[in-house]
Amino acid sequence: MMILNIGLIALMGAFISGVKVVRQASRTSTASTLADTQLELYRALTYSAIALDPLSVPTTAPYTTDAAYVSTQVTLTCALGTYTSYPQCNASRTLTGPDHGRYRVDTYIVSRTPTAGRAIKAVTVVVRDSSNLSGPALARVSTSFDQSTGS
Repeated sequence: MMILNIGLIALMGAFISGVKVVRQASRTSTASTLADTQLELYRALTYSAIALDPLSVPTTAPYTTDAAYVSTQVTLTCALGTYTSYPQCNASRTLTGPDHGRYRVDTYIVSRTPTAGRAIKAVTVVVRDSSNLSGPALARVSTSFDQSTGS
């Protein structure tokens, strides 16, 4: 009977660990989908329209402490209207994912000019668990846009 109890306790521990891993994988998958969705908004814009509304850029952590942050974000008043209505203009927003979890989506846009090249805009999207902003990012996706996307 004692050996059976030890085996059952070990089996229950394995199930509990499995549930935690599956939950974390689900959160990471949802965060990656949200990050890709945010990048798709920029892929639909012309080069000159890829910018953040200056009023939407947070001045506090974790936004300002992220590795993608620089003080010279590419900003432009959102020509479409208020940044709260247009997610491509909003540097930081909180969303509810399809799993009903709350996520914070932070966007960073930086202008760079490679040596002997033309200017590009590097866009990085970082998704965090909104209930644990000081924890590690769940997803980080980056891409670059150059002037070939039109002006």
